[in-house]
Amino acid sequence: MTLSPRLPPGVAYDAAGAGPAGAELSRMTELALSRGARTVAIGHGRSAAAAAAAAVFARRWEASGATVLTVVTWPEEAASWLRQATRFAAADPDLWIMAGAPRGWAQMTRRLLWSTPWQPGRTLAFAALGTRRAIGLVGAHNLQGLAGAITDGGTWTVCNGSIQVAPRNRETKT
Repeated sequence: MTLSPRLPPGVAYDAAGAGPAGAELSRMTELALSRGARTVAIGHGRSAAAAAAAAVFARRWEASGATVLTVVTWPEEAASWLRQATRFAAADPDLWIMAGAPRGWAQMTRRLLWSTPWQPGRTLAFAALGTRRAIGLVGAHNLQGLAGAITDGGTWTVCNGSIQVAPRNRETKT
């Protein structure tokens, strides 16, 4: 990391997408449950898409009998993201869940790495964050084990300094 966790000036802002569809949301829940998690902390940017993803995930998670310990939002721009990062990491859940636009997420994640005991290997994130561009804003070498779902219900994982994508297996009909 540099002398500051902030991204340099001039990094482009991201347009908010439409948000995750059913396959992505289902896969996020499956991934969390398959890791044996019972508690999560959810963090998200303030776009409508990120807030909707977080809310739907929280409903599905609680419907499975598991617990959401906290929900923390972060802005796209802030002086340091320290307050949000501290609250998010302090929950110390089995898993952290993240949703948002890449630039705001990167700022928050850089602060988490800089100032808290947050662990990327205990974190799942939505598809918008599982791209080379998003991961590159933080540095894949800093995010070992970070994983999530892609829009078709497949998965992505940061491993050995790169992002690896595994599309959902489709049954072929003959």
